[in-house]
Amino acid sequence: MIRLRLSIMMFLEFFIWGGWFVTLGTFLATTLDASGGEIGQAFSTQSWGAIIAPFVIGLIADRFFNAERILAILHLVGALLMYGLYTAQDFSSFYPLVFAYMVLYMPTLALVNSVAFRQMRDPGLEFGKVRVWGSIGWIVAGLMISYFFSWDAADAIASGALRNTFLMCAIASLALGLYSFSLPATPPKAREGAGASLGQMIGTDALALLKDRNYAIFFAASILICIPLAFYYQNANPFLSEIGVANPTGKMTLGQISEVLFMLLLPLFIRRFGIKKTLLIGMLAWAVRYGLFAYGTSDGRLWMLILGIALHGVCYDFFFVSGQIYTDAQAGERFKSSAQGMITLATYGVGMLIGFWVAGLITDHYVHANGHDWNAIWRFPAIFALAIMLLFVILFREKR
Repeated sequence: MIRLRLSIMMFLEFFIWGGWFVTLGTFLATTLDASGGEIGQAFSTQSWGAIIAPFVIGLIADRFFNAERILAILHLVGALLMYGLYTAQDFSSFYPLVFAYMVLYMPTLALVNSVAFRQMRDPGLEFGKVRVWGSIGWIVAGLMISYFFSWDAADAIASGALRNTFLMCAIASLALGLYSFSLPATPPKAREGAGASLGQMIGTDALALLKDRNYAIFFAASILICIPLAFYYQNANPFLSEIGVANPTGKMTLGQISEVLFMLLLPLFIRRFGIKKTLLIGMLAWAVRYGLFAYGTSDGRLWMLILGIALHGVCYDFFFVSGQIYTDAQAGERFKSSAQGMITLATYGVGMLIGFWVAGLITDHYVHANGHDWNAIWRFPAIFALAIMLLFVILFREKR
């Protein structure tokens, strides 16, 4: 029953994210007439939220209140902000709301992990079976947008139908906020002591993990590999739409379907091959998928695009989810929430903030009269991911 309750939590957590973030760029460009720079600003709110997240987790979750109660409050307030995004009529009113929403949402990624890990005896074996339901939630959201409501069809986009994604997610956020009050109690294990320093209060004590050479290398690689990840989030949906692929949002759910499969296989890979090889497979997959995107734009090569999308399971699970498990194993018992917040900062914060900026520069550089030179755009993250992988091979020394 505990696994079922945690699985429902993960389903709703990622249904909310996948229900509006995938089509955000298309919505802003077509419905709110946002410029490329404004779209980049909107995507970067995710990164600012992730940068702030460790302060929220370290100051509150590890110190004073149960994690599941904080999760409930953040999602209830998030439901109100999401409804505000549904009613926004221009970018100037949309941006403050999306910024506030992401500042509240990004800490919940660490909170759901903390709630789940604390109920498990062996997270390395059990976490994937719960986290897989987050991928299923993302899949269901994308399928509903493309095939049930058809909000991303060309005529529907022109009429502003993508606005409805925010209303759908507001309802889901309200549901998760109420449901979170029923989750297993996850009290704080670290309490503020007498004379606690500001660094201890905000959870920067988890930075002690960086004294370990291997973890410091992993931490740096987590930041750098998010630059290629930003290209996917920011450009994949507009890319597929621009080259004429039908139902792009629905087709992109193939990535999450593969994520479900590889999430279940992840514990076997970690136990059989170790954390280093598992992480390397994830980094190599990023280079391969962008190579497929670069050379799959020609007529008759839709299979290359589909294969590139389907590699998302390997890209995400073998690096980011295994990285969460690695972080949990390296963290001390008292500061697991702080450690998860710190890795969230490294990936969705600093790395993605840099990545969205770089992706915007590269994309704008290759604009032409008929659209974009997607071959050149996708080659950049492919080469970048391959370089990170080679450096990781040389520098990381695995301890079983």
